[in-house]
Amino acid sequence: MSAEGSTITVRLVRSFQHRNFRPLVFHGVPLEQTVREFMAFVRQDVSSRAGLPPPFKNYKYDTMKIIHQAHKSKTGELVVSLEDDDKLILKEDSTLKAAGVENETELAFFCEEDYRNYRANPVSAW
Repeated sequence: MSAEGSTITVRLVRSFQHRNFRPLVFHGVPLEQTVREFMAFVRQDVSSRAGLPPPFKNYKYDTMKIIHQAHKSKTGELVVSLEDDDKLILKEDSTLKAAGVENETELAFFCEEDYRNYRANPVSAW
């Protein structure tokens, strides 16, 4: 990744019901790359990152959604907002910049099937 890029926090969401997630910070992220390229980079980084528990390393992440952007309001949800999917879920073919990602944006990275199941029945296990 370029040294001139943006700082992006990626929240790896392992379980919505149990609120099980780990934030990872990436520095120097070029916003001109596609969402697909960035997801591949994050998957590669996660699989080889020291200190990350195996359940996070081996999970099937396939979707990114904007959680928060710098200097804007935050959601009250502890893991990820269930609203505005059409605007906040990133389309793989667009660039990060075109998808609305800016410096210091926080993204959730999760399995879409798990998200859809949680959205249909948003109950926490604790």
